Amino acid sequence: MHIPDGYLSLQTTLPAIGVMIPFWAVALNKVKKVLSHKQIPLLSMCAAFSFVIMMFNVPIGQSSVHAVGAVFIAILLGPWAACISVSIALILQALVFGDGGVIAIGMNCFNMAIVMPFAGYYIYKLIAGKSALLSKRSLLGIFTGSYIGINIAALFTAIEFGIQPLLFKAADGNPLFGYYPLSVSIPTMMAEHTLLAGPIEGIITVAAITYLAKSAPHLLGIGDKFQPDIEGSVLKRYKSFIIGLIVLVVLTPLGLIATGTAWGEWSMTELQKKIGYIPQGFAKLSDIWTSIMPDYTAPGLGSGFFQSSLGYIISAIVGIALISTVMLITFKILMKEQKDKGKDKD
Repeated sequence: MHIPDGYLSLQTTLPAIGVMIPFWAVALNKVKKVLSHKQIPLLSMCAAFSFVIMMFNVPIGQSSVHAVGAVFIAILLGPWAACISVSIALILQALVFGDGGVIAIGMNCFNMAIVMPFAGYYIYKLIAGKSALLSKRSLLGIFTGSYIGINIAALFTAIEFGIQPLLFKAADGNPLFGYYPLSVSIPTMMAEHTLLAGPIEGIITVAAITYLAKSAPHLLGIGDKFQPDIEGSVLKRYKSFIIGLIVLVVLTPLGLIATGTAWGEWSMTELQKKIGYIPQGFAKLSDIWTSIMPDYTAPGLGSGFFQSSLGYIISAIVGIALISTVMLITFKILMKEQKDKGKDKD
């Protein structure tokens, strides 16, 4: 579901960044009001969870899909916190690992950090009501919200792909961007997500919430507020989450099983084979950014399965380290501003 550069026009992607800026501002403002400095690690771990879970590509035919984890974070910490966590994961994926376009960051964040967590969270709330977290009704709501959330995000993505040939054409009549119309993009994307990505997202979210409910119930601040801290070090407070992340990092090479490229994320060579030409707009924008660790590879390791697996694990560790650093710096600045404002009022 990551839209690379060159697939959408600048007239589509640049306004999307503009749309996301106020969403990010509101999200940061809402989260910092209920976030203490001791809880920054939890938000960082949620972003790391989303980052790592998106590395698990699952094959479907000659294509692949992946979970996002956005609804899990929304249920755990609220949809605004999910917006921040997933956005940071997506931005770092694009900048460092070439997963999703740099120009397309706004569109990818809108689909996976706004549409998905908010839709999924409120569907969950509608179904679960005030029932106990691990009740059948609540678990049904968790699964359904996650399933529908990722499918709504996929639908938005399919529409964004499919409208490009209608809006942007070259002089010879060929599409500048998108190349597949709505009649192809919507059925293809929705088939993959309703049949495979949706159930996977639902199962992962149910499993993750159940795991935390049993091993770390103090972390389950359902809704828009965080639960109060428990005493002890970061390792003690977040031990269960940290263990879960370590397990996921070790297992990330499973994502290499899916050798097919996700629909709409083909390279220039793959695209040439599929449609017989390279759209002019795609050719201009597709190589606008060169990532440091493209496709989650580590420089100098080679191309064998063991080397690729090690590169995947290293990429996951690097991603988590970068996410933690960005979160720490961002919220230290925000909280300092908050303290300074408080002093000014006094």
